[in-house]
This record gives sequence, C-alpha cells and structure tokens, in this order.
Amino acid sequence: MPANYFPDDQCLFFFFTCVTFLEHSNLDMVLKTELRLCTLSSSEESVTVPLLASVLQALAILGELNTKLKFFSQLLLNYILKPLVIYPSLHAQVETQPQGVILRFENVETDQEHPPPADVFLKLKLVLELIHKHLLDVNVEDSQRGDLLSKVILAEVLGDMIWEEISETIIKDCLVYSIPTNSTKLEQYEEVIKSTEEFENALKDMKYLKDATELLKYARNVNAHFASKKCQDVIVTARNLMTSEIHNTVKITPESKVIVPKLPSPKGSEKVKGSKNPTEETPALENEVKLGQHTFSLPSCRISESVEKLMELAYHTLSEATASNKPCAIQLFYTVRNIFHLFYDVVPTYHKENLQKLPQLSAIHHNNCMFIAHHLLTLGHQFRYHLPTPISDGAATFVDLVPGFRKLGTEAFLAQMRSQKADLLERLSSAKNFSNMEDKENYIAAHKAIRQVIHQLGCLGKVWQDVLPVAIYCNAMGTLLNTAIMEMISKIAALEDISTEDGERLYTLCRTVIEEGPLVFTPLPEESKNKKYQEEVPLYVQKWMKFKELIIILQASLQEIVDRWADGKGPLAVEFSTNEVKSLIRALFQNTERRAAALARIK
Repeated sequence: MPANYFPDDQCLFFFFTCVTFLEHSNLDMVLKTELRLCTLSSSEESVTVPLLASVLQALAILGELNTKLKFFSQLLLNYILKPLVIYPSLHAQVETQPQGVILRFENVETDQEHPPPADVFLKLKLVLELIHKHLLDVNVEDSQRGDLLSKVILAEVLGDMIWEEISETIIKDCLVYSIPTNSTKLEQYEEVIKSTEEFENALKDMKYLKDATELLKYARNVNAHFASKKCQDVIVTARNLMTSEIHNTVKITPESKVIVPKLPSPKGSEKVKGSKNPTEETPALENEVKLGQHTFSLPSCRISESVEKLMELAYHTLSEATASNKPCAIQLFYTVRNIFHLFYDVVPTYHKENLQKLPQLSAIHHNNCMFIAHHLLTLGHQFRYHLPTPISDGAATFVDLVPGFRKLGTEAFLAQMRSQKADLLERLSSAKNFSNMEDKENYIAAHKAIRQVIHQLGCLGKVWQDVLPVAIYCNAMGTLLNTAIMEMISKIAALEDISTEDGERLYTLCRTVIEEGPLVFTPLPEESKNKKYQEEVPLYVQKWMKFKELIIILQASLQEIVDRWADGKGPLAVEFSTNEVKSLIRALFQNTERRAAALARIK
C-alpha cells in the first residue's frame, strides 16, 4: 500500500499493517497482485489478536470503521475477487509465513474462454474464508450503544459492501455463459444450481450473507434465461446470415429437402385432427388423376447458401421448441417468426445497391424469397401439433408471411427488368430511328445498336443461366427481347419513305435479330439441352411473329403483301392492323395504280 494511504493515528496505522495490498492497475500485471494479512506483530506476537480487536473497536469509536472497510472492500473487489471471476486461468494461492499469510495469483493455462461456475465459487470461497479467518472473526461494539444488540459483525458489513457488485460480475461474466444453448443440456444445469446454492450457504455460515440472493434466483431461473439466450443467439446468427454474401449459391432441385430432427409423436388431444383410421378411407373415385411427384415442389434454381442455412436454422429452432417447456416453446416459435420479419427489413436495405446494379444478385434474391415463401406454406403445419397451446390451436402458421416474401422477390426482380429494358431502349435510341439507311453512318449506327442489344441479352442469358428456374428465365429473356423487337417494329413502321436500298439494309438488320435472338436463350449449362428453348422463342416473345411478318414485307412485292393479307384472314392480318399495313405499303412503294389497287384490298 503506498505510504500516503497510511493515517497518522497509531490505531489506523496498525490496522493497515494487518491488511496490505500490493496493487497493479494494469491488467497485464494482475498476476503480480498480492493480499497480505498480518496475523502477528514482529515485536509483540502474543498480543496481536487482542490488539486487532482493539484497533477495530477504536476505529468504530472514531467513526472510521465503515470508511476503512469500504476502502478495503473496493480494493478487494477490483484486484482480487473480480479478476478471479473474469479470468479462467487465474487461481488463488495462499502462502503462510510467520507474521501472516499472503494470497497471490498463479496462472494455470486453460482453453476455456469463460470459467465454469463451480471453479469460480471455489476460488472466491477460498479468498473469503481466508479474510474471515484472519481479519473479520472478531467482535466490535457499535460506537453509539453498548448493549449486546449493538455488536457489529464485520463479515456482514463487508458482505453488504461487496455482494451486489460481485454477484453482478458472477452473473455477467460467468453464469450467463453457463446457460445451455440446447434444451437437451438443461438437466445438466442442475449441477450449476447446486454449486450456486452451496456457495451461498458457505457465505451465510461465515455471515457474509443473510438471505437468498439474486445470484441463486438467477441460477434457478434457468429456463427463462435459456429461452432468452437461445432466442438472442438465433437472431444474431440469422442477422449474420442475412448480411453475408448473396452470390455464394447452392443448387436446389425438386428433390431437395431440409433435414429436420425426427419429431416426437403427438399425444392425446395433440394428435393430428385430420388423421383417420385406414379402414375408413374414402373409396377411390373413377378416372382418378394422380398428381406428379413434384407437383408442389420448387423448380430447380440457385439460392444463396446463407438462405439455405437460414431456413435450416428456422427448422431446427422449431424442433427445439417442441422439446422445451411451454414458455420457452412459445418464445422460440415467435423468434422464428421474427427471423422472417428481420429478413424482410434487413436484406433489401443491406444489399440495396448490389440488388439494383447486379442482375445475377437480383435473380438470386428473387429465388431466395420464393424459396422462403415455399417453405413458409407448410412450416407451421409441420410443427403445429408438437407445440403447446395456444400455438397448436391455430397460431402456429407462417402462411400470412408468404405474400410479403413473394412480393419482395418479385419487386426486386421486376426493378432489375425495368432497368434492363431502359438500357435496351437507350441502345436502340442511337439507331437514328432506322431511317435513311442509305447513309453509311446511319447504317453503321443502327448496326452497332443491334449488336449492343444482342450482346446485352447474351450477357444476361449467361449470368441468369442455371440461376433462375427455366420458366422464369425464358419469360424474362423473352420479355426483354420483345422490348427490343417492339421498339424496332414501331420505328420501322413509322417511316414515311423506305427506298429499295433502305429496305434491303433494314431486312439485314432484322435478320440479324431473327438469327441471333434465339441464341440468347440458354437457361441450362448443357448446350444440347438449350435447343428446345431456342426453338420455342415464339412462346416467350410476344411480337416474334409480327417481327417475322415485318421482315417478309420488307422483301415482298405488292401482290405478295396482298396475298398474305388474304382479305383480313391471312397471317399478316393476324399481326398487323389495316393502318399499319397501308402505312408500310406507302413507305415501300411509289404512288402508282398498282399501289392504289393494293391499298384498296387492305381493309
């Protein structure tokens, strides 16, 4: 103890020679901390014990006892008791000397991040027993009264000073980490409750404590703490998964399933209400049509690995709820619901920029949302009859979340589609409206625009390949190709004059789209399997046949156009209106009697 801590009074000086700290404020030096308890005086050994009682009595008379004990308690807390709780490797070592005892720290290497409660209690008990034996086991009378009721029990005084703070430290740095993370380990926690109770009883015997404390109450309330800790861990894990990279994907197929631990059979009234006796089954209907094995399965696509883990987390948390007591089960169930509410709020915000800029990520996000929505349809039903009331009475459902997730995925992907459409139209805007193709610069600009459109579609076809379900892939690519085709049709149909050379060059540009457009449909990695979808382009591109009719018109004679019109019943009449055909005829052909006759037949 530094010299400036010593009072001038002889009694106070004697007290501090009996209790001496060698303290270190640096945590790295905590191993050098010492507590010295002087049990014998170097000059008058035989009178030390009564002298200690006399000194403490003198401090009480002077009104200094509480002040000095308070100072001592803070040193004891900060340099001895708290470090023993916080650091698993710290152990107390007692050395007995002729003039007293010395308590030192020793370092015992351990892999434990947090000390077990039983070990902490043993270490604290050793220190408190030492102090009680060599310092506090004396009687002191209150300075105000002299009767028997005024006796001061020093252990009680010190206990009142240190207990609240040390118990908070034990809970925060020890007991919290001993709470099981799995309901199957709850029974093992009885050992912690037992050791906590034994620790408190030992302190009561030494008069440090009077009644049951928050420490034992905390340990006994393990079920509530388990539920709170489990729910907190689940939410933290879920959020970490939501903020991880989206582009790390896994392939799911109709055969893919989330592995769930086997659930116990429902008992009594908890039995599935829809179950029937096999002998009472409804007879088969005539001409009964059986659904396919994968009728209600999610189509093959890629989802984020983190979302697959998130869904597994939800399933396993609900599985654990089925094996927990009622309050815990209810809390775990609503924690799973909170996972999906959190996804709805976190993912679109955290990944907003990437979802807007990167087509592949928007497609994966779309799949993620559909994957979650697909499982939410039946998630509650799978666990309903294994959960306590009132959840099993109908509250165990996630179906209400399904529309929101479908909307979340659809909106993100549609926003990407709008962005891609805008890019396509911007590229086509540099084609000079496809007018005056006789001019070399105009033709080069139009040709470049067409090449850019094909290139953009090709890139999208690659980044969405094996990511989107085939049907959605083809519809998305078809919609974008249709956007480009509609823009070309509208610009060409609006031309007032198309020379022969213009017509030939326009025909060449349109043929490029017809020949290369289907090649961007590559939903599968295996090229041989994509031919089927390339041949089905008219199914996905709404204006494909109209575009082909336009190409025919650009190379056709007046008679061929009239023949394809066929009095409003031919293939040309299916795709073009009367006014559109007449406008094209006027642009392609000079004003002659033959043109007038042809126009007259277009009606």
